[in-house]
Amino acid sequence: MDVDVVVVGAGPTGLMLACELALAGVRTRVLERRAVPRPHARALSLHPRSVELMDQRGLLGRFLPLGRTVPGWHYAGLRTPLDFTALDSRHGYTLVLAQTRTEALLEERARELGVEISRGCEVLEVRQGDEGAEVLSRVPGGTEAVRALFVVGCDGGRSLVRQAAGIGFPGTDETLTGVLGDVAVVDPPPGALDAARARGVIVAPLEGGLTRFVYLDPERMRVPSTEPVTWEEFRASLARITGSDCGATEPRWLSRFGNATRLAERYRAGHILLAGDAAHIHFPAGGQGLNTGLQDAVNLGWKLAAVVKGWAPPGLLDSYDGERRPVGRSVTENTEVQTLLAELTLVERYQRPAAALRELLDRLLGMAEVNRWLADRISGLGTHYPPAASGTDPLVGRRMPDVGLTIAGSRAERVYDLLAQGRFVLLALAGDRDPHETVGAGWVSRVTAVTARTRDKHADLDGVTEVLIRPDGHVAWATRTLAGDARDNERIQALTSWAGAPSPTR
Repeated sequence: MDVDVVVVGAGPTGLMLACELALAGVRTRVLERRAVPRPHARALSLHPRSVELMDQRGLLGRFLPLGRTVPGWHYAGLRTPLDFTALDSRHGYTLVLAQTRTEALLEERARELGVEISRGCEVLEVRQGDEGAEVLSRVPGGTEAVRALFVVGCDGGRSLVRQAAGIGFPGTDETLTGVLGDVAVVDPPPGALDAARARGVIVAPLEGGLTRFVYLDPERMRVPSTEPVTWEEFRASLARITGSDCGATEPRWLSRFGNATRLAERYRAGHILLAGDAAHIHFPAGGQGLNTGLQDAVNLGWKLAAVVKGWAPPGLLDSYDGERRPVGRSVTENTEVQTLLAELTLVERYQRPAAALRELLDRLLGMAEVNRWLADRISGLGTHYPPAASGTDPLVGRRMPDVGLTIAGSRAERVYDLLAQGRFVLLALAGDRDPHETVGAGWVSRVTAVTARTRDKHADLDGVTEVLIRPDGHVAWATRTLAGDARDNERIQALTSWAGAPSPTR
């Protein structure tokens, strides 16, 4: 094989996946159709769970200085914001950061890890056999074939990789479209921008003194997304919706986007897998698309690396579909709800009941429990993977709390500090038995054993004596009641189930 894994697409999902694979020592090559990175940012935000993932890998220091934090987000443009500060995370905020910046930072990290990123490579065909797959691309001067054990399609909603794998993409076609424009704003009429926001227009400041406007125009929302947005249309729509053109001038980018919503029938077909928009597309309600793709990548990366390296337990790679496809379904469903609510507000015969419905939802969002439930869902923090067996500890499948730890030698760290290398972490909190001997008996190359005590109180950890944390930060196994030999035996079973059979040579 030329490489272990070919990733098709150098967007945020593909680059994040390449970083995860390379971190695990997997030979990875990224093929990207565009000769240069996209100059315009479709997405502008990293939600709390994505921020946590960057923190887990020690990358957050690269991202935070370039962005702007805001304490919450919105649901369907309702007046009452989702309060991310109330969530169980050190990062209870949205990091407003242009997608172009996110891609540049991830590409920088991927290259540091030795990933080969080939731009100007248009994939023409993907063929798979019993032992792997071959990717044929058009490159400057001709064509090139690359053989790999696995190919991952991160190549967007029209994914050629998905089509080559014969994976269906059922869902609904586009029925309405919105418009976005990155423009300069010069001498807007007094109160114009506030008036725009009050009428449902998203007004977001960008780098370089630009402002992004995003809106649905009732008179133009059935125009196909394939029809270019003209400057005349953009200004006319703003004036029609808000009463003025808001001082918009010097357009840098105008784009139309639709609400086609689809979810891949499966995320894996043999040696071909899907992630990001290749697996799920939807209206950009709540800014969830990029974030869902990043989280797909981190879930898939360590599992695919385990197969490539030969230690994956049975069924591990298939658990990617089992864990992430339900998340994709949840995202597509909640974006459809948000889109419908926005559309009903604009259709004349539904405007009165739609306004009443929005008022009702605003009141519900004012209730702390409701707000937190929905904020958990949109932020990605509420993702809870189903346990492999019944009767397991309630912590299993959830994100491991990022509590402070005091490790032997009085060294103070956080849980997330232990995840920077993308390995399992076996964390002993009881202090009565050292797990290092178990790990050293066969898992030392895959698992970091740590004996520590917590410095922070956390209800989810009450009584927990030992926990096995997956490389993606979710809990694989935990115990509160077992002790002595019983705990040792269950620990070995958990390590074997998740980190594979012990290796006698390591």
